[in-house]
Amino acid sequence: MSQTKIGVLISGGGTNLQSIIDNINEGNINGSIELIISNRENAYGLERGKKAGIESIYINPKDYENEESFNRRLIDEFKKRDIDLIVLAGYLKILSKEFINKYSGRIMNIHPSLIPSFCGKNYYGIRVHEAVLEYGCKITGATVHFVDENTDTGPIIIQEAVKVAEDDTPDTLQKKVLKVEHRILVEAIKLYCDNRLTIDGRIVRTK
Repeated sequence: MSQTKIGVLISGGGTNLQSIIDNINEGNINGSIELIISNRENAYGLERGKKAGIESIYINPKDYENEESFNRRLIDEFKKRDIDLIVLAGYLKILSKEFINKYSGRIMNIHPSLIPSFCGKNYYGIRVHEAVLEYGCKITGATVHFVDENTDTGPIIIQEAVKVAEDDTPDTLQKKVLKVEHRILVEAIKLYCDNRLTIDGRIVRTK
């Protein structure tokens, strides 16, 4: 089976990206990262990519007149490299409809809660864990899902729960959830690269 060509979009430190890189290097994923793009110049994920010998570029959204033209540039970069799968690894911008239509069923996102709880507009980063604690939840977790035209509403691939301790802070909870994120994102990518995922309406089935 030929390797899946992967493109990764990031906005920050890239710990999920590093997990993907490590698992590809260890032979756990039948794929290769062909391109990493960040919308933030100082995102450390770019350095992670460069250290791994992966083409890693910064594209400034402010250089484009609108979101559509910025997203069109992203599409062009991925098309040039025949990318099969797009992974959003801490990418904090909304993709355009054109982008999502172009790569329908081929874009994955990781979210630090059990969707449909604590997701959607304004729920990202530490804010998710603050909200979980404010609500008094006993369980939270992480979700990998395919991306559709709305925020965090695409078909769910994998979820895993994390217990909330009484003495958890947003920071400690974030660290616990991040460990799960690393594991299930890699698993979802592995399943995709092994051609084991099918989408049936809202249901993602594993062969």
